[in-house]
Amino acid sequence: MTDRELDAAGITEPRLRAAYRRCRQLNARHGRTYFLATRLLPVERRPAVHALYGFARWADDIVDDLHSSATTADRAAALDALSARLAAGLAGADSEEPVVRALAHTAARYDIDHRHFTDFMASMRSDLHVTDYATYEDLRAYMHGSAAVIGLQMLPVLGTVVPRAEAAPRAAALGVAFQLTNFLRDVGEDLDRGRVYLPADLLAAHGVDRDMLAWSRLTGLPDRRITAALGAAADLTRTVYREAAPGLAQLDPVARPCIRTAFVLYGAILDAVADDGYRVLHRRAVVPRRRRAAVALDGLVRVAVARASASGARRLPGRPPAPYAPAGAPDGVPARGGRSWKETV
Repeated sequence: MTDRELDAAGITEPRLRAAYRRCRQLNARHGRTYFLATRLLPVERRPAVHALYGFARWADDIVDDLHSSATTADRAAALDALSARLAAGLAGADSEEPVVRALAHTAARYDIDHRHFTDFMASMRSDLHVTDYATYEDLRAYMHGSAAVIGLQMLPVLGTVVPRAEAAPRAAALGVAFQLTNFLRDVGEDLDRGRVYLPADLLAAHGVDRDMLAWSRLTGLPDRRITAALGAAADLTRTVYREAAPGLAQLDPVARPCIRTAFVLYGAILDAVADDGYRVLHRRAVVPRRRRAAVALDGLVRVAVARASASGARRLPGRPPAPYAPAGAPDGVPARGGRSWKETV
C-alpha cells in the first residue's frame, strides 16, 4: 500500500500502517479484477477495502490451500484461532495478527456490524465439510456468509445517497453475483478441491451430476448436457446481476465508477465463459486484456467526472444532497461511508 493512501486515510501508527500494507498485498495477489477496480476509489478509502478483502482472502487461504499438508482438523483449528483473534480485535484488543489489526481498525472506523464477520467465518467453516449443495436455496444460505456480507461490509466504506438499510439488499446481491461468477469460472478448480458449488438440482435438470462433471474434468471431453447446465448457471447469475444493478445509483457518486467497473468486468467473465463454449471444466476463461483496459479507461473518465461534479457541488449553491450520514456521526469519521476510503475488483 502506498504511503499516499495511508497518509490520505490518516493512518499514522507504524504497526497499523504495516498491517494495512499486508492486506493490500493479499488483495493484489488474489483479486486481479477487483484490485483493478479499487484503483478507481478515492485514495483515502482504499486502505479500508484492502483490510476487508485482505481478511477474507486470509481466511479463504486457510480453507483452500491445495499445496499445504494441513489436514481438515488443522484447518479447523486455524480457523478457530483466527476467529478468536478476530473477536478479540473487534472487542478492542491489539492483535498481533496484522490482517486482524487492520480489519478491526476499519470495522471501528466505519461502524461495520460485527455480525457480518461472524457470518463470514461460519461459511468458511462450512467449506471444511460441506462439499455440495442440493438446491439453490441451500447455496444462497452459504453465500449469505461467504459473499453477501462482503457487500454489506463494503457499503459503509463506499457511502450511499440513501439510508444504508435501503441500499443493503442490492449490495448483498452484488456480492452474491460476483461469487456466482467465480463459481462458474472456477468449477473445474473447485472440483479438484472436492467441492461442487453449482446446485445439484440445477445440474440434474440437464441430466448432469457430480460424477459426470468429474468424468469431463478427468478426460477433457465436453458434453452437451454439461454445456446446457453451465449455460443455465450463467443465466441464473445474470438474474442476480439484474437484481443488484439498481444499487449502483444508491452509492456515493465518487464510489460508483469503482463498483460499476467491477460490475462490468465480472459480467465480462460470464461473456468469456460463454465465448469459450463453457469449457470451464478444462480451462480457465479469461477476459481479454484489451477489454479490461477499455473498461478501466471508462472507469477513469467516470471518476474524473464524478470528482469534478462533487468539487463543483461544494462550491455552488443549490448543490445535490451529500452522501447519507445520520445525525450524531463523530467528527472526522465517515459515517455510512462519506468521502473516506477505497475499493477494488
